[in-house]
Amino acid sequence: MTFTAHQKRQAAQAQYADGLELCPARQLLEAISSKWVTLVMLELADGELRHSELRRRIPGASQKMLTSTLRSLERDGLVTRLLTLSVPVRTDYELTPLGHSLLGVIHGLKEWADENMGQVEEARGGYDRARESAG
Repeated sequence: MTFTAHQKRQAAQAQYADGLELCPARQLLEAISSKWVTLVMLELADGELRHSELRRRIPGASQKMLTSTLRSLERDGLVTRLLTLSVPVRTDYELTPLGHSLLGVIHGLKEWADENMGQVEEARGGYDRARESAG
């Protein structure tokens, strides 16, 4: 069977996309690039916190989102969940050594965002004005 150049490109793109879905590094980048992951990691940087403390410190995080984020971080080995048997049961979370090793990257991204937000806002405004005048 003979394929056209267009069909060959489409097949190559599909194969590349399939490979990306299976790429462990891409899967990890997707997992740690969530805004909730970043906020939780930053809050845990100074030590362990209870679930309720994290909820208070991270405005807008629902209990479901926070629980899901913490489970994901625990699964990836970035956070440890500590249970204290009491009434009620106390659950604390803290960063693992692997989690602490990611903090440098997160702090770097935050610093970059702080330093460049003005330029990003200008770019957004210019883009929005151009879109409004074109449409």
